[in-house]
Amino acid sequence: MALRLGSIVEALGGELHGDPECLIEALAPLASAGPQALSFLSHRQYLGQLGDCAAACVIVGPEHADQAKLRGPCIVAEQPYLYFSRVTRLWKAALPRPPRVRIHPSAVIDPGAHVHDTAIIGALCVIERGARVGAATELRSRVTVAEDCHIGERCLIHPGVVIGADGFGFAPNGGVWEKIEQLGAVRIGHDVEIGANTCIDRGALQDTVIADGVKLDNLVQIGHNVQIGAHSALAGCVGVAGSARIGAHCTLGGGAIVLGHLELADHVHISAASVVTRSIRRPGHYTGLFPIDDNATWEKNAASLKQLNRLRERLRSLENKFDNKEAP
Repeated sequence: MALRLGSIVEALGGELHGDPECLIEALAPLASAGPQALSFLSHRQYLGQLGDCAAACVIVGPEHADQAKLRGPCIVAEQPYLYFSRVTRLWKAALPRPPRVRIHPSAVIDPGAHVHDTAIIGALCVIERGARVGAATELRSRVTVAEDCHIGERCLIHPGVVIGADGFGFAPNGGVWEKIEQLGAVRIGHDVEIGANTCIDRGALQDTVIADGVKLDNLVQIGHNVQIGAHSALAGCVGVAGSARIGAHCTLGGGAIVLGHLELADHVHISAASVVTRSIRRPGHYTGLFPIDDNATWEKNAASLKQLNRLRERLRSLENKFDNKEAP
């Protein structure tokens, strides 16, 4: 497997400084790239690795073009990481592939389901009555799409995903729990990717909605009636409780939690392992890490923590007054 450097630039653009006939036989990071590999520099923290990189060619941004040229061949692109992502897709498309069975014989598809003629259904998948799978969507092995759930076009659903299990709804009655039937479904838009063993619960009365372009990592839990806006991305082990609403172009780091019925505005970014305990109405980057404690102590400490900045300013003011008094 090899690609001409010139053919990569012809397909993806960029400014090539080097031999277009050079053959690229691998894609690799700067530190381990060999003389037949194509690598990339997307963050200045790795700039120190550029000079010693043995790659045949390195993708860089305009700000690092001069340094890259001193090293050797390079492709200059406005967004090196994005360019490299497109190279990976170009590379995968060029790999030889054996003929694929469009619907694996072990898949179970209810006669009342609708699977588009161009969809690919992997081994041991289950598609229940009333479910719909759109054009060019791929369900890899052991995916379950429960009744009446809809998946849009060009989606990629990784192994073990469950779409449309019952939401976690129970009413207390004298120390026991009575089930609330989950009468909604799940609606997934176009160009969505869902990682392995992620679960998206069906709505209680209205549908759970995942908008176009959303990316969910492995082991993500989406509760009933949640809405996630277009092109948001949730990393591994994120949990979103029922009826929360996440805006468009949001990101949630690994292990972050969003409590139920809260709302995140568009362009909100939550750090890994943070717990979102209130709605966030303004775009920005938010972090919420706090040690575990008994709830009463935790609430008191949390209330004090919110006053910390004001108390710090008061302390500074007192220190300044004291210093001025002590000065000769």
